[in-house]
Order: sequence, then structure tokens, then C-alpha cells
Amino acid sequence: MEKCFKGMEGAFAAMYTPFKKDGSLNEEMIEQQIEYGIRKGLKGFYLTGSTGESFLLTKEERVRVYNRAVKAAKGRVKLIAHVGAMNADDACDLAKAAAKAGVDWVSAVGTVYFGQCFDANFDYYKRVSNATDLPFMIYSLGADVVPDRDAKFFDLKNVKGMKYTNYKYWNVAQLRNRLDKEAVFFAGADEQVLNALASGFFAGCIGTSDNMYPEAFVRMCDLAKANDFAAAQPIMADAVRHVELMIAKPNFTWHKAMMKYLGLDVGEGRAPAGRPLAKGELKELFDRMDKLGLYRRNDAKKVL
Repeated sequence: MEKCFKGMEGAFAAMYTPFKKDGSLNEEMIEQQIEYGIRKGLKGFYLTGSTGESFLLTKEERVRVYNRAVKAAKGRVKLIAHVGAMNADDACDLAKAAAKAGVDWVSAVGTVYFGQCFDANFDYYKRVSNATDLPFMIYSLGADVVPDRDAKFFDLKNVKGMKYTNYKYWNVAQLRNRLDKEAVFFAGADEQVLNALASGFFAGCIGTSDNMYPEAFVRMCDLAKANDFAAAQPIMADAVRHVELMIAKPNFTWHKAMMKYLGLDVGEGRAPAGRPLAKGELKELFDRMDKLGLYRRNDAKKVL
């Protein structure tokens, strides 16, 4: 096994980018989120990805997240920096900054808006993955994996894995069977994590839910590794109930507020993804979290 794969398994949180009331970056809360996750058993964090509102951040803010996360983690867990950007040069700059900060892996979602074809995407991934010597993780977000086509991405020297956020695990299985090199795959659809783990092709999961309900995903990964899927099934059922609440309203601020319930105020989502909650919505959310019984109110204040 290559050294870069050591520790690349289990539950990772797609970390929230926290903001203060004035909308500026809350670096102290980056440290608190990471410390809380580590104490809950998470094995790593995915920085400035979809959950981290990547395309709503400035390049400078993203670099600050990388640096503060490295400072907080202190080498105890793996850090994957999402560096995807509209402009390939910006993505390369972010990859270099992430490597300089000391992250373990870099990653990027595919081409956005422009370059919506395989050749453009291949060129984009070639540029970004070659920008550093760090292992690179493709972020397949909602796209279909085409095994014969997408195996070509893994011919690029630094491409070592994929974060797959979709449900066609058969396609991922075929892709892996076509690779002649070691690679690691992480499941990105929270509501389907156990299905992915049961396929045997995924080393772990990277998701939003791992922030506010880490115990469930840590435990499912541990049980899957032990091949005890019967014990994992009721945990997955609870995780589905959690996801249903998390996505109940199409407002990033809604599920970021779930962190506030735990005692970690990561602020609101940035427009247009997030908007202030209407009067009474925060109480509604907290009441529904109480009713589910899956979380401990102010848990972070007890853990940290």
C-alpha cells in the first residue's frame, strides 16, 4: 500500500465553513469543529467542498480555511482540500496553497459551467492534479460514472481516488475493476452510506451529516469493516431520519443551524445558498431535533 492511503478510511466530515454574524470567516470555529469531530471518532475532514460553500468563498478565505484546519488537526486526522474553481488557474493556485498549508490530499469537482465535455474535464484534472505532488481525489458530484471513459482519469499520475456522490455503485464497481493501480473511493450520499459500504468498493464516507451526527457514520464504517451489517442497519435507519430533517428546507442556514443545537455556531449560509431563517424556524428545527432523539443539545460544550 502506498503511504498516501494510510488512514484514508472511515467517516470524514465535509466541514462547514463557519461565518461570524457579519459574514466574515470564523477561524476559531474551524478549530472547534475539527476538535469536536476528532473526539467523536471522525478520521478526516473535507475542506471547502459543497458543504463548505466553496464557490461562495474568495480564494483568500479558502486558503485561510486550509491553514487553520491544518493548525487545528495537528496531524491527528487526514485533511482533503477541495480546490475546484471555475478557472483552472485558480484551482491550481488553490492546490498549491493547500499543499503549502500542509493538507494531505487535494480534490476538485469537475468542470463547472464551462468545459462540459470529457476532453475539457480531463485537461482540467490534469492541470490541477499536476499542480502539486499531493495525491488527488476526483469529486464526482451527481454525475454518472462511465467506467471505460473515467478510468482514463486514473492514468494521471497523482489521481489516487474518488469522492462519489451518487447512487450507481455498480458503475463504481466496474470502474475499480478497470484500474491497474491502487485507488480509494469514498461515498458521498449520506442517505446511502451503508449501501455503498456493503458493496465492498468504498473505504468510507465523506458527508455533511458527519458534522452533526458523527456517531452514526463512525459506527457504520466500523461495523462495515467488521462485516456486521445487521448491526449497522438500524443505525442507517436513524441516519435516514436525520437526513430527512436536514434537507427539509432548501436553505443552507437550516442545516447549518443544526450545529448550533450541538453548541457549535457556524453561522448562516451565504446567499444564494443560504438565507436568514424566518421567525420561529430555529425553534421549529430544535423542537424537531429534540423529538428525533438522535442528538444531545449543546453536546460540543460537554465534549470540548
